[in-house]
Amino acid sequence: MTATTPFPARLSIVTLGVTDLDRSARFYEALGWRRSSASSPSIVWFRTADSVLGLFPHDELAADAGVPSAGEPAFRGVTLAVNLESTAAVDTALETAVSAGAIVVKAPAATHWGGYSGYFEDPDGHLWELAHNPFFAFTEDGSLDLPN
Repeated sequence: MTATTPFPARLSIVTLGVTDLDRSARFYEALGWRRSSASSPSIVWFRTADSVLGLFPHDELAADAGVPSAGEPAFRGVTLAVNLESTAAVDTALETAVSAGAIVVKAPAATHWGGYSGYFEDPDGHLWELAHNPFFAFTEDGSLDLPN
């Protein structure tokens, strides 16, 4: 697929700044995610259904972006989400995350929009939402199939 606009609507990589690269890599591996062979001692890569997750030392990521590494807010204004096929799948995924070392921020519950959702923090405080949205379908590869 080639870009048809100057700024294509795609999210290729999400890179999380982490304080302990090995600890964070073990956490995501404990979720069942497979580390890519493209990983190195300085960055760890995981392929997801429709993008790539990178783990990179927090201070080095801030330096790369040219921003201060200290003084981050309690809520960063960003969450990452995994949409799942059922409420039971949300509960199972959360149990897996907790077993890997996640902290539950908000237990899964029915939502006002007709779905089911909860949140956890990874070892570096990045917020992840686990959700079942009965209005979103999935493609064969597990990507969301949103209407145009």
